[in-house]
Amino acid sequence: MIIGITGKAGAGKGVIVDYLVHKKGYKHYSARDFIVQELKKIGLDSTRENMINIGNDLRAKYSPSYIVESLYQIALKNGGDAVIESLRTVGEVEALKNAKDFLLFAIDAPVDIRYSRIHGRGLETDSVSIEKFKEEDNLESFSTDPIKQNIFACMKMADYVFNNAHSIEDIHKEVDRVLEEKMI
Repeated sequence: MIIGITGKAGAGKGVIVDYLVHKKGYKHYSARDFIVQELKKIGLDSTRENMINIGNDLRAKYSPSYIVESLYQIALKNGGDAVIESLRTVGEVEALKNAKDFLLFAIDAPVDIRYSRIHGRGLETDSVSIEKFKEEDNLESFSTDPIKQNIFACMKMADYVFNNAHSIEDIHKEVDRVLEEKMI
């Protein structure tokens, strides 16, 4: 099974990924890591703006689903259960939605909780004010351009949506429930 993860910044995509990898034996493939590698190739810093721009450039040059389809092909080649983090465009979701044994998970949480989480994790891209966070959140959430991020639309296309306003254990239980349901 291959599970795609979508969700807004700080919603808890990593919580689900960590659980699937460390407790369920899934292999992890990251769109963020893919983009960071592309930035390194051209000598740019891994700022949020650069990451968004290079992601959009790659999707414009190759296809709206280029990044995720590249990761999907690597996952298929490597075999076994996999989780692809994070789908951000409608084209990425559409490209994988009809794939055999693919599920799309979405995760969300209130903006104040998400901001608190990203601010606490200490990544270079997360050192922003709440106002800037909300501005970036809005830019990433809605777009009619197929190469640009539209997380809101991706989340609407999800097979399962998780609310991460509570404990990590609650999310783990919910993931287990969904996986058991899918296996029946």
